[in-house]
Amino acid sequence: MKPVFDQDQRYMEAVEAHGGALERLARAMEAHPERRRDLLQEMHVALWRSFAKFDGRCSLKTWVYRVAHNVASTHVGREVRRNRGLVGEEAIGPVVAADNPATDYEREDALERLNAWIRALKPADRQVMTLYLEELDAPAIAEITGFTPGAVTTRISRLKARLAEDFREKVDV
Repeated sequence: MKPVFDQDQRYMEAVEAHGGALERLARAMEAHPERRRDLLQEMHVALWRSFAKFDGRCSLKTWVYRVAHNVASTHVGREVRRNRGLVGEEAIGPVVAADNPATDYEREDALERLNAWIRALKPADRQVMTLYLEELDAPAIAEITGFTPGAVTTRISRLKARLAEDFREKVDV
């Protein structure tokens, strides 16, 4: 077993390097601010605990994402069971076009609508999409999720097409 100091040190290094990604993941997975803070806290606790077992067989980044996504998946499963059928796709509004100069408010609004769209996805798709938006490649996403790289590439392609279709429909209405 590694000394606690090593565990603390690894945790601090991970948070410094990937803390922003944890916050973005929590935002993509949970709309309610208080539950989002709870989710983020759960991620941090699980991450710190996980470093007692970290053996370096994968990169620190992969380890952080795997732990965080496992916690997020558990959280999403609980929320889906708790709120089954309460939120539909009608909660998603049009996104501000990328070539349209938008104010900070419009960008924040567009980001929230994107996060709402992501939260409406099935948990596995949600996980793949959030990792893709963190600019991980298919092999890295595959290592974190347990899918094959080919399956990840296919999911990403389908999700991107669905995203474009869903937001094009909302903008055209």
